[in-house]
Amino acid sequence: MNEDNGHDVIEDVTEYIGKDEHSKSLALPQQLMPRRMYILPVANRPFFPAQVQPVVVNQEPWDETLKRVGETEHQVLGICYVDSPDSESRVPPSEDLELMGCAVRVHHVQRENNKVQFIAQGLQRIRIVQWLRRKPPYLVEVEYPEAPEEEADELKAYTLAIITAIKELLRTNPLYGEEVKQYLSRFGPDDSSPLADFGASMTSAPGADLQDVLDTVPLVRRMEKVLLLMRKELEVARLQAEISEEVNDKVQKHQREFFLREQLKVIQRELGIAKDDKTADAERFEQRMAELDPPDHVIERFEDELQKLQMLEQGSPEYGVTRNYLDWLTQVPWGKTSKDHFDLVAARKILNQEHDGLDDVKDRIVEFLAEGTFKGEVSGSILLLVGPPGVGKTSIGHSIAEALGRKFYRFSVGGMRDEAEIKGHRRTYIGAMPGKFVQALKDVKVANPVIMLDEIDKIGSSFQGDPASALLETLDPEQNRDFLDHYLDVRMDLSKVLFICTANQLDTIPRPLLDRMDIIRLSGYIAEEKLVIAKHHLLPRLLKKAGLLKKQLNITDAALKQVIDGYAREAGVRNLEKLIHKIIRKGIVKLLEAPDTPVKVGVSDLTDYLGQPPFKKERSLKGTGVVTGLAWTAMGGATLSIEASRIHTNHRGFKLTGQLGNVMKESAEIAYSYVSSNLKRYKGDATFFDKSLVHLHVPAGATPKDGPSAGVTMATALLSIARNEPPRQNIAMTGELTLTGQVLPVGGIREKVIAARRQKIPTLILPEANQADYDELPEYLKEGLEVHFAKHYGDVFQVCFEDKPGKKASVH
Repeated sequence: MNEDNGHDVIEDVTEYIGKDEHSKSLALPQQLMPRRMYILPVANRPFFPAQVQPVVVNQEPWDETLKRVGETEHQVLGICYVDSPDSESRVPPSEDLELMGCAVRVHHVQRENNKVQFIAQGLQRIRIVQWLRRKPPYLVEVEYPEAPEEEADELKAYTLAIITAIKELLRTNPLYGEEVKQYLSRFGPDDSSPLADFGASMTSAPGADLQDVLDTVPLVRRMEKVLLLMRKELEVARLQAEISEEVNDKVQKHQREFFLREQLKVIQRELGIAKDDKTADAERFEQRMAELDPPDHVIERFEDELQKLQMLEQGSPEYGVTRNYLDWLTQVPWGKTSKDHFDLVAARKILNQEHDGLDDVKDRIVEFLAEGTFKGEVSGSILLLVGPPGVGKTSIGHSIAEALGRKFYRFSVGGMRDEAEIKGHRRTYIGAMPGKFVQALKDVKVANPVIMLDEIDKIGSSFQGDPASALLETLDPEQNRDFLDHYLDVRMDLSKVLFICTANQLDTIPRPLLDRMDIIRLSGYIAEEKLVIAKHHLLPRLLKKAGLLKKQLNITDAALKQVIDGYAREAGVRNLEKLIHKIIRKGIVKLLEAPDTPVKVGVSDLTDYLGQPPFKKERSLKGTGVVTGLAWTAMGGATLSIEASRIHTNHRGFKLTGQLGNVMKESAEIAYSYVSSNLKRYKGDATFFDKSLVHLHVPAGATPKDGPSAGVTMATALLSIARNEPPRQNIAMTGELTLTGQVLPVGGIREKVIAARRQKIPTLILPEANQADYDELPEYLKEGLEVHFAKHYGDVFQVCFEDKPGKKASVH
């Protein structure tokens, strides 16, 4: 048999079981069904015998199948389910095609837009027995499975259950009503098998579940599966109905509230009880301005902008811009000031409570407040607190504000690159805002607060402007009476504001800005001061923050002193506070493990809490060519060892190492030249440097070093190797040297003295021109020190070496 020629194969395709000699006798409908029929795969869901519904397929390749079905007398087509759309047109038919399908009668075939549509009337289940053609149009031989007899009572019970489920589905979705009408036009409500198939077809179950129902021929088992699918459908329908009802209730509630609010607004407006949003805004701004005392030019601008606001429509962008402007303009505290407290005793008490040490700084602040007391105000002043990190610059600003009874506002200008952050944006820009000073006055609600500008030495500049230059107008007492913010565009008086700036160093502050400031230096703390600060401030504050009592956790004085000497030698106390906090955290762990046992931390316990100390007890470098210098850094004072050595005697030379800056290199060259030309005067071999390669090294080569204060130290190291004699031990020095041997003054005397005390160096050499700076130091810093003041290098030589020509340096 040639399978490709399907028409020849089924010349007798119209041959029926009833078309024999008994064809004229009465026959049942199932006896009139063909044994051979064409097959159409469908992918969406299986077709059931109880269904009547349209089917749409692609014209290619199924148009030929429908044409041949139309040529048959019975016009019956088999519809079988495939699990994916790709399987519909797969040739030959794959295993995805289900063997159990449904025989349908084809009605009203229509072709349009490469699609074929027809009405399929479900007739009976079929099962494919044999393939007669495996290319479209598919031809198969089928059989009609018969359901076995079932118990009547059980069938009736399932039938009633399915009818009840159909009624419930009708209530949840009225669209099912048309399908029920079609079903009742063909079957009765007691036809169990069609009823089960119709119930399955009403659900939105997956195709695989529906195919399982189609495959189940025994009626009771089929009804069980159908009831399960319908119960799931009912649960989904109920949930969907609940969600829809909830959404509808919310929408209706919101709509109802909206209409009621709109009606209320109209009623209130008609009765004069309430006004619209524009009128309410205008009245609020007028009420704010009435509580202030602005100057005339501000009142004039306010009235112009308010009139403009009342003319604009609320939906226009200009309305929002004008409203925001009036909002800012009426929140500036025009004419509102707080009363200053000029009580020097109370001010000193506040400073002493908040800060230990820094007596000279406290005295300077009290003097500043006394001056304000004398003239009745402290306006027109800009204080600049300069010192290393962690010495309490910001907290002193708080204390000044508290002593004066003023509001305090702080912001950092470190890294600020946009001039608009100082003077505001112009209103024409989207998202425009006033500058920081207007925002500060709005927050504190008075015109005479204390405003702190932190990290003013780290202010930047960019293509957006130079904030440091913008600060000139803001901070200058002669200019800030008429400060102009670009956003407000009205002159405002900042002269009543007390500005306090903080910085770690002065080098990066622009000179015009620095000239307008009153500088107060805060140097680092010595170990004794740190111990007092730790006991009186840091430890109690951290214990309170952790919720601990002193009797629960105690750190001995010896342990605190060891923490200061071995773990926290920086100029400030911020790192010391972190280390104490670390001890407290670890102590809390021990308290939780043994709540009844107080924790006591001694010196021997510190390694368990903090590990090995990073700072060991330093051995001062001794020997020929080794001298200790004093240096100033942004972190405070430091000691600096300088070493000189003779490498060989082959030729003259001078070598420098230690990552030195340009100024320090020049100091080394000057020291080398001065010592070389004056060796004979200082009892050295006059030809020493003529045939020597000399190496001068400043240890800690990874650290950059620069500054004009190491000249005398370098000269002493070079003179030591030339004389082959070590200088006096336990001595440190600072001072710049000229080619003629003059010792020039240097800065940072306080920090350098503190560094020497920290290293327990008892003898110092300072420039004579710095004697006044030394005399101003508090007595506790000078106690126990032997200080020599040098005007010429000869004075330094007298102190450092045994030979002492000339007069002695003055000693304090």
